[in-house]
Amino acid sequence: MAFEEIDVAQLQMNPFTMIGDQWMLVTAGDERGCNTMTASWGGFGVLWGMNAATVYLRPQRYTKEFVDASDRFTLSFLGEEHRKALAYCGKVSGRDQTDKLARAGLSPYYVDGTTGIQEADLVLVCRKLYAADMPPENFIAKENDERWYSQHDYHCMYIAQVERALAKR
Repeated sequence: MAFEEIDVAQLQMNPFTMIGDQWMLVTAGDERGCNTMTASWGGFGVLWGMNAATVYLRPQRYTKEFVDASDRFTLSFLGEEHRKALAYCGKVSGRDQTDKLARAGLSPYYVDGTTGIQEADLVLVCRKLYAADMPPENFIAKENDERWYSQHDYHCMYIAQVERALAKR
C-alpha cells in the first residue's frame, strides 16, 4: 500500500491513546543506516507557531544516536496487528541486532531524508527544533525522579515540527 499526504491539521487522533496505549515507533536514519524504537511517552501540540511533537529518549537507546545525527525523524503509528513488532522493537536494540526491522516483520520507508515504517497506518515526518536533557534538579514532583530514574538515565526531550502526515490509502 502507498501513503497519501494529509493535512496535519485534519488529523483525528487522541494522543493519549495513540502514544500511551497503542505506542509509536521513533525512527531516524536513512538508506545507509537507520534504527527504530518503541515509545510510549510523547505529545503533540502547537509551539512557536508550528504543529509540534515531543519525544523522550534515554541516553542508552541506540535510536538516540540516529536522532542526534539527523535533522529529521519519523513517528510511525501501527495497528494492533503489529503489537508483537512494537513489543520487539521496544526490547531489542539495533546495536545488538542489525536486522532488527526485518526480524520484527517491518520494512523501512524512506522519506524526506529519513526513515519511517512501511507497515504504519500513519507516519509523521518531524524536523528537530530543540533538544534538552532532563536534569534531576529540575524535577518539581520528586517522586517522578525516584520512580522513573533509579539508574539516573534521564531522558533527552526533543521538540520537533510535524512537517508532513502520511496516511495509508
